[in-house]
Amino acid sequence: MAQAAIGRHPGWAANDGHARRAAQQIRLGPDILCSMDAANRSVLALDLASLQGELAALGMPKYRAGQIMEWIFQKRAVTFETMTNLSRDDRRELAERYTLFTSEVVRHLRSADGTEKILLRWPDGGLTESVMIPCDDDHADEYGHTVVAQRRTACLSTQVGCPVGCAFCASGLQGLKRNLTSAQVLEQALRLTHLLAPARRRLSNVVFMGMGEPLANFEVTLTAIRILMAPWAFHISGRKITVSTVGLPPQIRRLAEAELPVTLALSLHAPNDELRRQLIPWAKGISIGDLVDAGRYYFDRTGREITLEYIMLEAVNTRPEHARELASLAHQLRSNVNLIYYNQVPGLPFRRPAGPTVLAFQQQLRSLGVNVHVRRSRGRDIAAACGQLARQDPSEAQMESGEPANRQAAGN
Repeated sequence: MAQAAIGRHPGWAANDGHARRAAQQIRLGPDILCSMDAANRSVLALDLASLQGELAALGMPKYRAGQIMEWIFQKRAVTFETMTNLSRDDRRELAERYTLFTSEVVRHLRSADGTEKILLRWPDGGLTESVMIPCDDDHADEYGHTVVAQRRTACLSTQVGCPVGCAFCASGLQGLKRNLTSAQVLEQALRLTHLLAPARRRLSNVVFMGMGEPLANFEVTLTAIRILMAPWAFHISGRKITVSTVGLPPQIRRLAEAELPVTLALSLHAPNDELRRQLIPWAKGISIGDLVDAGRYYFDRTGREITLEYIMLEAVNTRPEHARELASLAHQLRSNVNLIYYNQVPGLPFRRPAGPTVLAFQQQLRSLGVNVHVRRSRGRDIAAACGQLARQDPSEAQMESGEPANRQAAGN
């Protein structure tokens, strides 16, 4: 059945332009979008072996690298000066050669549901948002005892802005400014870790679902994943890391060949190419068939089931025929479907569907043999939910962490 064209919003054309310009920039390579001062490199950009090599060249013992990593990732050090089991001379030399934290937390908001969002300003003035999502689940173990699983999920950004320009998303409204470095991605995870109480100090899960397209910043995303998984760093299981992508088939295949056991989430959001190309400008050159083929390849190489993400837009992609088309797609590869309530963005024309609409859509998919779940929205009152993260203007980001932010969150 042909999909009727949905009405165009004035902002959509601007998003199309941002996406075209960003795609042109990305083809020029990462050096165009991400320039760093080489005089003081971030130690977060180095894995343990690399740091050992660099410190050895400085005449420091090999074990010093392990001490530094322990201070950063387990003891939450924010400066070299606090690393008191290093000699004073070593601490001084490290501080002269490397940096640790380069961002400034210019806003910290806490939702009524416990979700926390931070707005970071980088040295070049770029702004990104990151989110920590707490979830305590009760379940019975095999002996009938109640077990509380305390998940702390970090939602990380990979770019300042976003090149994709999805019509319903806040992140791409101002286009793409630049890629983040691996050190900046990991710094977000550390900043979020520092929000946790000591008893819950570890992040348990990571989702690359913040600002930007992770696979358009491929090498940075890959490096960040490896350090997130490393025993000397965050030590997070690859199975608890999810990479969400609008769908770049060559990069999906490269990710599969990296042999990392991470979950791949495809941001589908429409069950046919005609509708998808209206919602996602980048989809104009990538068919759903291409994504299905890449998803099959990913499963064959990794054994990891693909998650199909589907944001529910009232009267746009929520009809019974859409459910039938989506079910047909889901059966073409090993997958599950994640239905997401649309979280409204000021100035965009889309509406959040009512609960019965989403549940009816879910039930229809289940009747067609699809493994489908509805994602619970978290942090809506602080604009931290799916599709709401954005490069905020600095003039709107002067509120510092603490009580004023908490009062704002509680009042929504």
